[in-house]
This record gives sequence, C-alpha cells and structure tokens, in this order.
Amino acid sequence: MKWIRPQVVRQLTRSVFFSTMAPSSALMSFYADTKAPISALSAKVHFEKLTDKEKLYAHYFSKAAHFGTRVGLRQVSPESEGIYDLIMGMYKVVNGQWTTFIESRTLTEEELQFMLEYFSQVLSNLGNYKSFGDVKFIPRIPEEKFAAAASISSITDELFQKVANKIYSIDPASETLLGYPEKGHITSYYYGDITQKEIEAVHDAVGQALLPENTRLAKNEDRTYTLLIASALDNAGVAFVMGNRFPQSEFRVSSLGENAIVKVQYGDHAREMGLIADSLERAIEYSANDTQKLMLKAYVESFRYGSMESHKDSQRYWVKDIGPTVETNIGFIETYRDPAGIRGEWEGLISMVNQERTKKFGSLVDSAKEFISMLPWTKEFEKDVFTPPDFTSLEVMTFAGSGIPAGINIPNYDDIRQTIGFKNVSLGNVLSAKSANEKIPFIADEDQELAEKLRGPAFEVQVGIHELLGHGSGKLLSETATGEFNFDPKNPPVSPLDGKPVTTYYKPGQTWGSVFGTTAGSYEECRAECVAMYLCTDKKLLSIFGHTGTTEEKADDVIYISYLQMARAGLIALEFWDPTSKKWGQPHVQARFSIFKAFLDYGDKSFVKLTYTKDDYSDLTLTIDRSKIMSHGRPAVEQYLQKLHIYKSTADAEQGKKFYASATSVPESLAKFRDIVIKKKLPRRQFNQCNTILQSDGTILYKEYPETPEGMILSFVEREV
Repeated sequence: MKWIRPQVVRQLTRSVFFSTMAPSSALMSFYADTKAPISALSAKVHFEKLTDKEKLYAHYFSKAAHFGTRVGLRQVSPESEGIYDLIMGMYKVVNGQWTTFIESRTLTEEELQFMLEYFSQVLSNLGNYKSFGDVKFIPRIPEEKFAAAASISSITDELFQKVANKIYSIDPASETLLGYPEKGHITSYYYGDITQKEIEAVHDAVGQALLPENTRLAKNEDRTYTLLIASALDNAGVAFVMGNRFPQSEFRVSSLGENAIVKVQYGDHAREMGLIADSLERAIEYSANDTQKLMLKAYVESFRYGSMESHKDSQRYWVKDIGPTVETNIGFIETYRDPAGIRGEWEGLISMVNQERTKKFGSLVDSAKEFISMLPWTKEFEKDVFTPPDFTSLEVMTFAGSGIPAGINIPNYDDIRQTIGFKNVSLGNVLSAKSANEKIPFIADEDQELAEKLRGPAFEVQVGIHELLGHGSGKLLSETATGEFNFDPKNPPVSPLDGKPVTTYYKPGQTWGSVFGTTAGSYEECRAECVAMYLCTDKKLLSIFGHTGTTEEKADDVIYISYLQMARAGLIALEFWDPTSKKWGQPHVQARFSIFKAFLDYGDKSFVKLTYTKDDYSDLTLTIDRSKIMSHGRPAVEQYLQKLHIYKSTADAEQGKKFYASATSVPESLAKFRDIVIKKKLPRRQFNQCNTILQSDGTILYKEYPETPEGMILSFVEREV
C-alpha cells in the first residue's frame, strides 16, 4: 500500500466520510463525463500538401495560439491554472506511466480512469467549467483517492492542497456557475467586491478611450479600480514606445462618486503576451503576401503594447486577405463568457482550406443576395451594399481556446463588418467528427435511422446559412456621425411590426453590443439560427449542398431532420438552464430553446409534440409533424425572426431585451423535463489537437496523439506552455 503523508490524512477527514456514502443526484450532476468521445482534430493530409514556407507560417502561428493557453485558463476560474499545473506535474512525476498508480495500489483501474477523464475534460475546456454551458464539473474519483495520487511527490502534493477545496466544492450552488460576483457566481474577469452597476459605470467612463476585449477589472480596497490590460510591456514600457500615442492612464467615474478613479495597468499576462508577439514576429518572414505582413505587424503591436486599436487594424487586413492557403486568426475574440458580454476570451485558429467543400460555399456566396432578399423584412432594414465575404471550409490544425465551434463569422467589430466586411469559415473536420452509432435520446424509434444518416449533412447546411446569411445579414440604422445618418431620418423606414415609422436608432459611438449589453450575444445567435431555419426550406439553396429530390440525401429529408434537430436541441438545452438562478449558461442553447418554444406555441400547437407515459418522463419522446413544416414550422420562425431583426436593426433595446427575455423564459411545463434531460445527456465530444515541431534541419514535423485521455494530456505536456 502506498504511503500517504500525515498532512494528507488530516485533510481527508471530511472527504472520507462523504466518500463512503452513495453520491446524491445533485452531486452526480456535476461529475465529469465518463467515456466521452475523443476525436483527433486531424488536418495532416492538408498540412502535408503545404510548401515548406507555408508549414513554417502555420507552425509559428500555432505556437503563438498555444502560448495563450494559460491566459485562457486564467479567464475561466481562479483555480483553473492551478489544476493545469497539477496535471502537468503529475504527468512528469510518473513520466506518463499512469499505471504506476495501479501498481502501487494507490488507485484501482476505474479510479485511475476517472482521474484521467477529469484531466482530459479540464484540458479540453481549458478549465474546470464547461465551455459549453459555463457549469462546473468535478472528478468522479473520491477526493481522498485523488489526494493519495497527488501525494506521489511533495510538489504535486502541494499543488493539490492549493486547489483541492475548489476542485470538489459545489457549495454554495451559485459558485457552480460562471457569472456576476454579486450574484455569488464565479468569474476571472472581475476581482474584488464589484457589482454589475460598477462594471457598467467603469465601461461607460473608459470604453470610448480603451476597448475592453483584452482587459480585466479589479475593485481595490480603497474603492478605486484597476483596469488590467493584456500586454508584454508594463505602463512605462508602453509609454516609452508609444510616446504621444500613449492613451490616458487614469479616468474618473463620476457616476460612482467624486473619488471613484480607474487606474490603467498594462502588463496583464505579460509573459504570455511576449511569447505570442515573438512567435508572430517569426511568422512574418514566412507570410504569403504584403497584406499578411501588415496583419502580423498589427498583431504584434497589439500583444506587445496592449492596443486593441492595433488589433482592429489586424482584422481589417485579415478581411482583405482573401483565400489564403493557411487561414488564421488570433486574439481576445468572443465575449460569451464575460458576464458583462464585453471582454474577450483568448482564441487562436490555424487551418488549411478544403478546396472541394469551399467550392460549395462559394456557390452559396454567389447567391447570397438572392437568399437575403427572401428574409422577412424590407430592403430598408438590410445592408445598402452586400459585399460578398470570403467563405471557406477549413480543416483545423489548431484551435486554442476553451471550446471549438463548427463555424465562425468574424471580426466582431461592428464598424469593420459594416464598412469593410467579414469572413465566414466552416470548420470541416469539426463538422465531420462522428461517434459510433448510438440511440439519440428523445427521438422516436422510427426517426432514429434517418436522423443518424442526415444529422451531419443537415448541420452543415445549418452552419453555412447561419454564418453567411444569418450573421452576414442586416443593417443597423445609425447616426454614423453627428448629423449624418445611413437612413433618411426625415422619412424613416416603416416597421413591419406596427406599421409605423421607426423612432429609435444607433447614436454616434454606440454599437450593437453596447446598446443590447449582455443580451446581445445570445440574441444574435438566435437571429442567425432563425435565418438558418427559415432559409433551409428553400430547394434551390439545398441543391447547392447537393440535396435535391433525386439525390441519396433528399432535400425534403434534410429539411425534416433540420427541424427535428433544432427542436431536440431546444429540449436538451434545459441542461444548461439553472432553475435556481433562472440563468442560461450558454448563448447558443438559450437561442435554440427559444426556437423550440416558438415551434411548440405556434398556431394550434400541433407542430411539435412531447409525449410520455411514465411519471419520471424516462420515455419522453419528441416528434414533429413533417406535413406541417411549411404551414407551422417555417411561419413560427418567420414571426419570431422578424421581431428579433427589427428590434436589433432599430436599436430598440427596451423592447428587444424584454421580448427575448420572455422568449427564453422556461415555463414549469418544460422545466419539469430538466432532470431527465440531464440523466440522458450524452458526453460532449473532446478534440485532441496536433503539435508541430521544428526539426534541426528546419523542416516541420506534424505530430498527432492517441484519441484517449492519456493522448490529450501528452499533447498539452509537449506544448510546454
């Protein structure tokens, strides 16, 4: 039997008591996934087709992306980086020979598996909160067993002691969710006893001078505030380099009192930002054209000096870099996990173009104007000029961040999107990842075979429309500068909602995100999802994806599975809704739930049915009436989409937020199914990514890893970040 240190025994007094009892259903709902599918995010075939120069470009970009790993961990929870260090430390002590814990009788085979599965889930989410749902997960292995394994060395023992309580704690329940501190939730974007009101007031005072995406905010004991900006250099270094371009370093927040001051502090994540900038500087030598060189130089300036204006410049060049062989993007991009919805999470994308799939999306781009004109609003609420974006299907080599999406539509800067454009990318090897056939919960037996066959093709159609025609459509009625408008203010457009001229619009300096606040992220995802459901019934559009009445994957079948999948997605979204706080943990699922609810409530309520015979709802089955897709399903989406779009287009945040809050509220008639949804949930897929290694002869080795928890851990170990 392995010897356990006395201090570990003392620490285990509480946990031994609980581990001898059967775990409660509440505790079990937080357990890390077991037997989760792990897929290699393989792009090796496409990487090997690159020239040596292109491989080096991809390599240095990938290194830069992964150097942000610790930034991502710090953005999730205070303990996430400590858990990461513990995982890396335990690997090094046993040199990857995990069976050491079985041979020493410290752990059983099952306990070791549970521990490794927890490690893998932490790494794939870059933290101990789910990237899809923002809910905490804890190990299945009992705490005293984890402690015994960690006591294999004094270093790992100490690392475990620092995070043990946080790893296992689910009390108070509010701390199992990410969100505002004043509501008892966890966040690493804000520190100290800070309220939502203070966060908003600081942003109002500082936001015009400094964009918030690369910042964190701390409230100090003397009631002042510190705005932490991610940069390799500190205040003195940034001031020296930027000279008279150095932004204001202190702001007064008059709405919080006379003495309320925000001090700007550069140098957050300094080590990582320096490594990122260095690696991107190396990539400049291998860039394909002058546009890429300018883009990279702007990235380097952004990460060295903490300038989000430089990052905006990088995105201007990025949008103009049409059809690169190696597609990339990097920075503080999506704001979903910040409770205030303004601070960005670290992400880095490196990928190669899949030419065959891209041709398909090119045809969709060519017809985009035609399809956008079919949407349920008049031309006054649509962009004056639709600039066809670059829309490519990518094979992802690296996606550094807490989760990997199926498609991306960026940049998120409204002014760039409106005046220069954007890019749509579909991540092909994410979309095509499949598990072994298993019964899909809540789908009727007679639908199982068709759903299994067409869920991939249907999802590809959905993602394509969502990214290009969803996020790519719509005009924001704005006063672009004092006295200058992008519509006729004397004869404003007539709203289709009430037949009256609109009275609201975006004022100078306002953006969609600043006006709609924390509602904006989920609201826009919902609008894009509705566009996808509305247009996926068009046969001409489906033919672009190879679905007609005569093909093996028939158009009518793809439409049916698209609607069935959306309804099911809305039902299983209940997993990510917290009944105590009434809080949604993920913007996309919140959106899908509201669409499901629109299906249920439309007309005579005969389109979607939920049936069951058992008191515990264990036989709950969802069906849709295929014959009513055009008479009920599509009109339900049309009605919902039109309201979402007009409120957004006209900056009517008051009505828009009220409407969306009602649409996403969960009635008791649906809340009662949450427990069975959780009980039947399938483990979320994890993606194991490659590493690229610079060889002594200057060539690049592309290294892949086993599709196992051990392989996931090794891939992170060998990144040395």
